Amino acid sequence: MTARNELTPRDMGRVAVLMGGDSAEREISLKSGAAVWQALRNRGVNAEQMDPRDRPLGDLAAFDRAFIVLHGRGGEDGVIQGALEALGVPYTGSGVLGSAIGMDKLRTKLVWRGLDLPTPSFRRLRTAEDLVDLETAVGMPVMIKPSHEGSSLGMTRVDRGDSLRAAWDTAVRFDAEVFAERLIAGDEYTVALLGDEVLPPIRIEATRTFYDFEAKYRADDTRMHCPCGLPDAAEKELKALASAAFEAVGASGWGRVDVMRDGNGRFWLLEINTIPGMTDHSLVPAAARVAGYEMEELVWRILLTSVSRSERP
Repeated sequence: MTARNELTPRDMGRVAVLMGGDSAEREISLKSGAAVWQALRNRGVNAEQMDPRDRPLGDLAAFDRAFIVLHGRGGEDGVIQGALEALGVPYTGSGVLGSAIGMDKLRTKLVWRGLDLPTPSFRRLRTAEDLVDLETAVGMPVMIKPSHEGSSLGMTRVDRGDSLRAAWDTAVRFDAEVFAERLIAGDEYTVALLGDEVLPPIRIEATRTFYDFEAKYRADDTRMHCPCGLPDAAEKELKALASAAFEAVGASGWGRVDVMRDGNGRFWLLEINTIPGMTDHSLVPAAARVAGYEMEELVWRILLTSVSRSERP
């Protein structure tokens, strides 16, 4: 069997870059997918763009492997991963279990809490009546979040009790399952993982009320600090926490963990992303550059995670 470090682009065969889809994050997926496809082609990989919204999944059987760049439901939640498993096509990133749990923010937090990993207090909101004593039970301010959306879609920061109902109404337009999470005041960090490597953490400085969709993908005034400026011991602690959080939900291959650090220097886990954005505004390519990996090398290393899966007994 050929060692991974001896593989060539020709060894990858015909690669489907899965992008687009029909989730609320379709626009970002198309941009991410185009960037990944171009980088793979530049590397010499026989990569082809494929939008599962427009082509039957059975077409994937003609490919040797798949590079998944589908964000949101249907692509990041274990659905496409299960289809690829059934077709026998190796794919990048997390498997069915890790994808399904990672896409579900509420159950991710339940797993972390069960393992005593630090995550802010929260409450599941089954109906609007659960908002009544939320300020007492969870505290203020809070973030109201749909459980199964990415890119901060449907999320609202709430500082006063009289704004809770409007935030609830926004969240339920995106998802039937909603929860409230205590807002941690402090610095926001994100940590990218690539195979067995933890990339340099990034400190995010957004001018908006929080790091929302606009700040992530459209704003030009969002600043990403990498190196993040933490003391060595704190950065080591952050990396270890992110790695433990990623592994806890069964995620693998590559991804990103979002973390807050409060005024006392304590880290709090927010969520994970098993298929992060790969646009020119995205965090993983930024962290990879600091680690010495330009886009072509980054996508190559991610593609190699499909080899690990195909070699499993």
